[in-house]
Amino acid sequence: MTTADLDVRLEKHRVELTGYCYRMLGSSFEAEDAVQDTLVRAWRSYDKFEGRSSMRSWLYRIATNVCLDMLTAGNKRARPMDLTDSTPLAQAALTPRPDNTWLEPMPDNRVLPTPSDPAEAAVAKESVRLAFMAALQQLPPKQRAVLILREVLQWKASEVAELLDSTVPSVNSALQRARATLAERDGAAAEGAVSDPLDEEQQKLLERYVAAFEGYDMTALTALLHEDAVMTMPPFDLWLSGPEDITGFMTTLGAPCANSHLVPVEVNGLPGFAQYKPDPENGGYTPWAVQVLEISEGRIMGFHCFLDTKRWFPLFGLPLHLEADPDEAEQRA
Repeated sequence: MTTADLDVRLEKHRVELTGYCYRMLGSSFEAEDAVQDTLVRAWRSYDKFEGRSSMRSWLYRIATNVCLDMLTAGNKRARPMDLTDSTPLAQAALTPRPDNTWLEPMPDNRVLPTPSDPAEAAVAKESVRLAFMAALQQLPPKQRAVLILREVLQWKASEVAELLDSTVPSVNSALQRARATLAERDGAAAEGAVSDPLDEEQQKLLERYVAAFEGYDMTALTALLHEDAVMTMPPFDLWLSGPEDITGFMTTLGAPCANSHLVPVEVNGLPGFAQYKPDPENGGYTPWAVQVLEISEGRIMGFHCFLDTKRWFPLFGLPLHLEADPDEAEQRA
């Protein structure tokens, strides 16, 4: 096999390997680093690959070892609500934590292959949603690998045992413990109400959300929020609960977001938007957040704003400046 042929064969697995490493690590950038390391190791050791397993299985073995090595530091990425209690609006303070604290967002097209089976596609999307990802991060690394391989990727217990140099009883035991841990976590399947693709009611909900947010109409936004809705803003550990505190924050500390422009994105198997807020210095709009929305019972249940735009917007292929629409500018003048 020529070098070019090998490169093509390895590259075909990049998206699914990135999805696997992302579920393991909870970090967009660490996942891409892990996959690059996996492909480099595979390329260098291909002459030792004897074909006793498929290339896919061999790559997953390498990727698993890379991820387990990266997880030896014991860091568990999390959401703000996994670390602190919600803060009343009156006590709201924006306290950042280091980047490696947080579960990170990921564009769907980097982690979700396009299977022909709609049921497989739905399972894949559910397995990268924020609540499920946060639950995964609470599992010990090997249990995490077993759960992903068995439940998400539908590997046989014998295949997982071979990959991990383990036994079928050991794999089954790890899977049972992982399932029990996830069952104890409230909200691990909270976004299950999101259809794939979005149904008509959900599409209309998003249209109303865009109109309310861009118009900064807090009355309209309140009507769209579930009574138990939460708002998070990594890298800040603050999180707010309930429409009153969320809209109260938006009209006080968040007031500069008025007149923002939202661009749809596909993120973590959920509806999302790139938020651009007005740029008073240069005109037009400047990046402010990648928003990820969780929907439940016809309302918005989670409103998660990832603010490190210098990292996120290039990852999503988004420009770092938007020109103002001439008609909009004239209307606002």
